[in-house]
Amino acid sequence: MAENNAPEKAKEEKSEKTSFSKSLKSEFAKIIWPSKDDLTKQTIAVVCVSVLMGILISLIDMGLGYGITSITGGH
Repeated sequence: MAENNAPEKAKEEKSEKTSFSKSLKSEFAKIIWPSKDDLTKQTIAVVCVSVLMGILISLIDMGLGYGITSITGGH
């Protein structure tokens, strides 16, 4: 009996794969990709914010390090 169900099961699996493939293509068609100009602007913004945050964190770290060194009397 299991042999009789094998072709049906294979068809069902193939149908699921085809359905998934069609669904995936449909979802990719809905994606709105940014223009080159938008992508450039966003990249510049991310790099600038990252650099500024790095500088800010470094300044806070140096300030706290100096403060703790002053309190503890270390060199």
